[in-house]
Amino acid sequence: MYQKNEIVEKKSLTPEIGQISVYAPLIAAKAKAGQFIILRVDEEGERIPLTISKGENGLVTVIYQKVGGTTLALDERKQGDCLKDFAGPLGEPTPVEGYGRVAVLGGGLGCAIALPVARALHQAGNQVDLIGGFKTRDIVILEEEMKQACAALHICTDDGSYGYHGFVTGKLEELIQSGVKFDHVFAIGPLLMMKFACKLTGQYGIPTTVSMNPIMIDGTGMCGCCRVTVDGQVKFACVDGPDFDGHKVDFDEVIARNGAYREFEAGQREKHACRLGGGALNG
Repeated sequence: MYQKNEIVEKKSLTPEIGQISVYAPLIAAKAKAGQFIILRVDEEGERIPLTISKGENGLVTVIYQKVGGTTLALDERKQGDCLKDFAGPLGEPTPVEGYGRVAVLGGGLGCAIALPVARALHQAGNQVDLIGGFKTRDIVILEEEMKQACAALHICTDDGSYGYHGFVTGKLEELIQSGVKFDHVFAIGPLLMMKFACKLTGQYGIPTTVSMNPIMIDGTGMCGCCRVTVDGQVKFACVDGPDFDGHKVDFDEVIARNGAYREFEAGQREKHACRLGGGALNG
């Protein structure tokens, strides 16, 4: 029998992206596409949100990128280790209904979030075009899983090493101009990608939902760190979202706020690398 919050499975998807499945049967039973968990690696650790990639058989799967102190510490944990905290499911599920033909855009790690959304829409009877964007072929993740979650998968790479040469927005526009009529677009990934996806869909009058991942601490709406301005009103991504009408989001404000801790995270990464290398943390 597994212990609470035990890492049951762990694997590396790329050198920078890892995946773990955690024993959390209550969360797995309730989780829906678009929702997330908040975890702490240990007693001294910070709280970080990670979107639920899959919840089944008592296991909750999350995918993370090793970019800061906490995700680096998480990646050090091994199969059989237990996490201090693993809370969820949090946030509102992605609105899944019979739209018709939909495009789901995933940018980089955002494909880990786009996958369950596309799967849910596909299972609801929609015709789903899943467009996944990566910098290069070497870091493409979840390709086989994405193929099974849609009617058509389009892989894009910035350098043209695989699939469509260009950004996901370029592929989306190519499909639109070829005569494909999308009833709804879901964009999930880097803020700039979602911003420009919304500019494009706005030109064609296509309703667009985006998944926001601003700075977040408690996940219950009390701290206010995850606030975003939507249609001139303050919303909290953890309880009002994370999904919002992309044509009403103030992306410039969120982009500016999300950069507030960039230098701090860089410092944490350096400290972590120094500790692993046996060097002193303070000199």
